[in-house]
Amino acid sequence: MKKLFLIIGAPGSGKTTDASIIAKEENYTHYSTGDLLREEVASGSELGKEIDALISKGNLVPLKIVVNTILSAIAKCENDVILIDGYPRSVEQMKALDEELKKQNLVKLAAVIEVYVGENTAKERVLGRARGADDNEEVFNNRMKVYTEPLEQITTFYKEKNLHIKINGERTIEQIVADMNREIKNRI
Repeated sequence: MKKLFLIIGAPGSGKTTDASIIAKEENYTHYSTGDLLREEVASGSELGKEIDALISKGNLVPLKIVVNTILSAIAKCENDVILIDGYPRSVEQMKALDEELKKQNLVKLAAVIEVYVGENTAKERVLGRARGADDNEEVFNNRMKVYTEPLEQITTFYKEKNLHIKINGERTIEQIVADMNREIKNRI
């Protein structure tokens, strides 16, 4: 059975970088939700065409499609350890994935790892990197709000299932990656 690890954290927490490093070092598979949707579009599949039609009109991709895209990637993945960062972003996404995982026996959610950083650290990192037009204070504040609003419900849900792990993201990348990797290996 495949083991799934969800990596969550505020914008600027380093979750994508951390997961990428671990996946490369340990030969795990790492996905981000946005990349999965873009790959599905690029594949030319029926699902990809549906996603493209929605995105091209500026519409949000419906919950069911996001979950199905994640499950499809997991099913196609030949690796037994999968890291997905940036999911869930809402209570609805969390519940939908939980329901779908209950219906199958191919993959088990092994842990949800929260890379915690304070808002000031997150803001400094995001505004300091300034990769694009969306790396400004107004957009950061909105992204932080979107992240923090459902966070307590999400972490409580996973704590009750003994799946939530919180890692201090305000240290060096090496320290964070070492802690995260140790937690993943403990759950494999």
